[in-house]
Amino acid sequence: MDFLTSLALILLSSVILGSIFRAIKLPPLLGMLLVGIILGPHLLNLIAGPIIEVSSSLREIALIVILTRAGLSLNIKDLKIVGRPAVMMCMIPALTEIVGYMLFATLFIGTTLLESAIMGTVIAAVSPAVVVPRMIALQEERYGTLHAVPQMVNAGSSMDDIFVIVAFTALVGMAKGGNFDFSIFWEVPVSIVLGIGVGAGVGYLLVLFFRHVHTRDTIKIIVMISFAFLFVTLENAIAAYVPFSAMLAVVTVGVVYNALDPIRSARLSKKYEKIWVLAEIILFVLVGAEVDLSYVAKSGGAIAGIIFLALLFRMGGVFFSLIKTPLSFKERLFCAIAYIPKATVQAALGAIPLAMGLGCGPVVLTAAVLSIIITAPLGAFAIDLTSHRLLSKEPSAADSDTPPLEEAKG
Repeated sequence: MDFLTSLALILLSSVILGSIFRAIKLPPLLGMLLVGIILGPHLLNLIAGPIIEVSSSLREIALIVILTRAGLSLNIKDLKIVGRPAVMMCMIPALTEIVGYMLFATLFIGTTLLESAIMGTVIAAVSPAVVVPRMIALQEERYGTLHAVPQMVNAGSSMDDIFVIVAFTALVGMAKGGNFDFSIFWEVPVSIVLGIGVGAGVGYLLVLFFRHVHTRDTIKIIVMISFAFLFVTLENAIAAYVPFSAMLAVVTVGVVYNALDPIRSARLSKKYEKIWVLAEIILFVLVGAEVDLSYVAKSGGAIAGIIFLALLFRMGGVFFSLIKTPLSFKERLFCAIAYIPKATVQAALGAIPLAMGLGCGPVVLTAAVLSIIITAPLGAFAIDLTSHRLLSKEPSAADSDTPPLEEAKG
């Protein structure tokens, strides 16, 4: 099948199946993932070869769009409002889930400790695509806002993704050597510091530039994406000498831009939402196309069990992060439930170990896809089902000024 016909088939099928899944209250991304599995080389083989060949680059572009949008939407004030628990929610739940994979994947499917850790970093990230819209709706309805629960989950989920991506980058780089390299303990901090430093510098310069050079928002986005590509090129060029996290630099540009120019940042974020409509289709279809169904049939049951066990570790990490906070047990339980869904980061990272030729590639990809299929609908349904039951509605100023019906009658 030729390139354009294949692309048309991908887009039309994704729109149709995505709409069907949305109509039955499931994340549309599941429909896109299914399109990739069906049209991919392991089933109907209707995706053109050139698309498969550039699949890894297209997924990397989609990841850049995700992270830039996350940075532009991340309000540092939300972290400051909640304080220590929000910072802990950025790391502790992901760390505990990674530990869960290191224990159970090593025990049940025989991966090495390093391979299990890689699997954990791929799957540990929570999905902003599923979580953020629901938290924004709860904020608008004032559910859980007394203790800033939606704000904390929003900020924590965005930073959680960044933390996991940095850890994944370090681990897959180390996996090329075939064993555990203790240099990770200095490489990760250095890559984080350099990533934040370079991203903050570029973000600051972009704010200054666009304040003095007035141009369309579309041009601003082209410039920002171009810098993101240059960050990736820089990371590859200096990888042998200095650890540098390109993806952390990408998200930091957005965070700094939002902090210094929130009005323009909000406009750019809306533009990125439109770009994401196409990027989301490409990302989930292409990761679905990589799935080997025979491998899923062989190992899927054990991997699904590991996913559920690791989720329990993750929920324990959420409760640990919320120790000594004013949140009630119900609010803490809701935070744990809100951290269940996985989708975007898993789709972006899942096929990378396979593309790198790592021995754990097939099992990591299978685990990534299964985690999306299991947790995205489960988490979305659980959030919608429990949000109004576990969170209290904060009275608005208008509500407090209006006497109850019984008092008015008196």
